Amino acid sequence: MRFLIIGAGGIGCYYGARLQLQGHSVSYLARGNHLQAMQTTGLKVSHDELQFHEKVDAVAIDTLQQQYRCNDFDMILLTLKAGATESILEQLSGWLKNQNIPMLSLQNGVDNEPLIAQALGRHRTLGGLAVRIGGHITGPGQVQAKGPAQVIMGSWPNHQSERIFSPDALQVFADTFNEAGIPTLIAPDIRRELWRKLLINNGVNPLSALTRLDTRNLTSHPIFGKTVYRMMQEVAAVAPADDVQLSRHDIDEMFELISTFDAIKTSMLVDKEKGRPLELEGISGAVLNRAKQLKIDVPNTELVHSLLLLEEG
Repeated sequence: MRFLIIGAGGIGCYYGARLQLQGHSVSYLARGNHLQAMQTTGLKVSHDELQFHEKVDAVAIDTLQQQYRCNDFDMILLTLKAGATESILEQLSGWLKNQNIPMLSLQNGVDNEPLIAQALGRHRTLGGLAVRIGGHITGPGQVQAKGPAQVIMGSWPNHQSERIFSPDALQVFADTFNEAGIPTLIAPDIRRELWRKLLINNGVNPLSALTRLDTRNLTSHPIFGKTVYRMMQEVAAVAPADDVQLSRHDIDEMFELISTFDAIKTSMLVDKEKGRPLELEGISGAVLNRAKQLKIDVPNTELVHSLLLLEEG
């Protein structure tokens, strides 16, 4: 198969390397020094179970539109920061239109798939989660990743909806991922799974950027650990705005997952350390927007979000 990775960061490059090693054709949309390094010296991915250093097909956005057609690919993987989703869909609108190639979002937050569905139609929209993986660019053309790096995906918004990407066709992609060493499951209600992941993301991502603590030190801290749990509770409180119900069991399960997972720096903490914009709107901002819609208070999320905005200036 042929895959296009839009967003050649830690997550996208790790999955791309796995697929490439299995013999699939992978193109990586990148920019700047990272793009130049990938074009000249290849891509290096370091993981406990994978050491990859190969030539890759890395392209800039102009080259993609001029030299490739959308239907040259079997699937597009979107691994950009959530805040860039709307922009990339607009930039590639002409290139993407009038095709049937599905786009799989492996991004943080719960607002990406609605944007993709609006731009491409639900029949081309796949929701997804990159689970138990930490991945970051460590230098131009170099990526470090850790964790089992699982994927959960499904037709958007769930398999009971009309005009969706065929679940049977989706199984072919899941099998391909599994054969490439990417543990993959299909979820019949991917929107609910995305909200379950938001429990973790809202619980640890903003607070880690504020405290500079990794996930293990954050969740085991006598005070911050309680705050993580409360911020997860606030996610569950606003999920009904998207017709999703999350239980106490969901909260406990996700808190246990992040508490026992390898100590990692969250993506927001890495962005903070590198002076990059934080993915606030896609994570805590999504919670605040739903809270406003439902007219309920989410004081912990509001406080952490506001403190980070104050730091950002």
